[in-house]
Amino acid sequence: MAGLRERKKEQTRQRITAVAWQLFAERGFDDVTVNEIAEAAEVAKATLFMYFPSKESLALQGVGQENLAEIVARRPAGHSPLQALRAHYKAFVAGQMAATDRGEVLAQMRVISDSPALSGAANALIHQQRRALADVLTEEYGETAAALVAAQIAATTLTLRESYFQLMTDGASPQNAVRSLAEDTELAFALLEHGIGRLKHHLKGQ
Repeated sequence: MAGLRERKKEQTRQRITAVAWQLFAERGFDDVTVNEIAEAAEVAKATLFMYFPSKESLALQGVGQENLAEIVARRPAGHSPLQALRAHYKAFVAGQMAATDRGEVLAQMRVISDSPALSGAANALIHQQRRALADVLTEEYGETAAALVAAQIAATTLTLRESYFQLMTDGASPQNAVRSLAEDTELAFALLEHGIGRLKHHLKGQ
């Protein structure tokens, strides 16, 4: 029974998401109400809020929501923060990104860029992600260095995401875009390792 309930919950979540994005794509984020989404998805408004606490959270699924702080905090013993993040992103690119629909990606980009409120919410999410990561890294690097490390990681992951979106916008096939993203991810973390990986030696020498 538990498995059946989980499947039904996931089906409901997917239906709400699909309906919402159809409405967002047709009319824009700001002109669609939560009531309209709930009605079109054939769920109560209260049910919708059980899955998504706000209209913004519904629209921003996958944007700045990778919990980098948790990935670092729960890393296996003997793994550095960068090793844990690198492994996560490699798996993420090979799994979820490889299954991404090009039309859905372009629609989400257009909806977010056309809505100042949604663009602001996306930036706030990314900022929160960076601050949480800095907090987790503080014990290892110290407060100032942790903030700088988190900023570098956040800027790197944002650049990877932007490069991927640009490839899709320019007409690259999903397969080619993902292949390029995988290569860029390897390069990005190699560059981070070269700099951040030496930080502890620098701090010890002070």
